Amino acid sequence: MAKADFHFYAELNDFLPRSKRQVSFAHFFQDHPSIKDMIESLGVPHPEVDLILVNGESVDFSYLVQDGDKISVYPISQSPEIVPRVSVRPQPLAIPRFVIDIHLGKLATSLRMLGFDTLYRNDYGDEELAYISSTQERILLTRDRGLLMRSIVTYAYYVRATDPQLQIVEVLQRFKLSKLIAPFQRCIRCNGLLEEVSKESILDQLPAKISQDVDKFHRCLECGQIYWKGSHVERMQQFIEGIVNSQS
Repeated sequence: MAKADFHFYAELNDFLPRSKRQVSFAHFFQDHPSIKDMIESLGVPHPEVDLILVNGESVDFSYLVQDGDKISVYPISQSPEIVPRVSVRPQPLAIPRFVIDIHLGKLATSLRMLGFDTLYRNDYGDEELAYISSTQERILLTRDRGLLMRSIVTYAYYVRATDPQLQIVEVLQRFKLSKLIAPFQRCIRCNGLLEEVSKESILDQLPAKISQDVDKFHRCLECGQIYWKGSHVERMQQFIEGIVNSQS
């Protein structure tokens, strides 16, 4: 039986049992598995990993683990500067877009509210989520670590928070999105883009009081949902200002 010593850093410890967090520990194995398979067998999804050092040298996911290896695994938040460096993460997307699993519906609404292209349906299956993320180069957000371990998934993140308001702050911080916020550009119902529309063209779709008191309207280009400034928009604006202030 061969043995390798592992040490996982920072938030990667979230995926480990308490006895293995923030410490070096021995892992016994047979044959010569890839380091990617071994890391995931310990519970850490590959999209969360930024750098792997084996005996002090940077390696990629295809490295075959050897008896006696000393392995350090880092996330992006605590990745040391190593030269030469073998990247295990793809280059960041120029325009971040998201696809979100069925358990994070409020997070999807918040991201759309802030102007981010975010796909969400309450009937997406795991296979479809992984396929969309892979083929459309969308960041998959989930609290299902098994979903993150699917081989075709490249851009992905495990959302730690359970409170929806903390989740949006977490995602904004993780992907450095605060300067990209463009509120009220997307439909919070379907993700379609909004366009300004004249009141005259939608009078038959408006409540009588709204048609009397409001003059400015927007309509979703995809589903036709109509938006106007009201108390709900003020609450949304306060929510957005709170998010922006938390990032400054």
